[in-house]
Amino acid sequence: MKFWLTAFLTAALTSCSSMPASSPQTASRAPGVVVLVKYSAQPGQEQKALTEISKLAATVQASEPECGGITVIQDASDKTKITLIERWPSQELFLGSHMQKPHIQAFINSASSFLAGPPDISFWHPVSGA
Repeated sequence: MKFWLTAFLTAALTSCSSMPASSPQTASRAPGVVVLVKYSAQPGQEQKALTEISKLAATVQASEPECGGITVIQDASDKTKITLIERWPSQELFLGSHMQKPHIQAFINSASSFLAGPPDISFWHPVSGA
């Protein structure tokens, strides 16, 4: 189980370290960050993964007022692929206090029973007026 926690955090921090430095275009960006969390379910565990991920998304939205919303989507041609589109005030908040919440830790500890590996996490800036 410790591997999963380490893998989740490593995935998040790796994404963080590959972010480009601020540029003059930063002023045209809308506030906050969009986080894409891409999961792969184990074959035969697609419904279990979708159920658990959806429950987690509902818990986060109900208990973490900083979260600006989560949309759960599933690949139309590959049901093992599930993605979360999340809105947060900052990348630091997502990587910090959010990742330490008991419901996140419980999910991480149970995820190896239905996910094929840790998620791919990436951070995006909304662009206003584009």
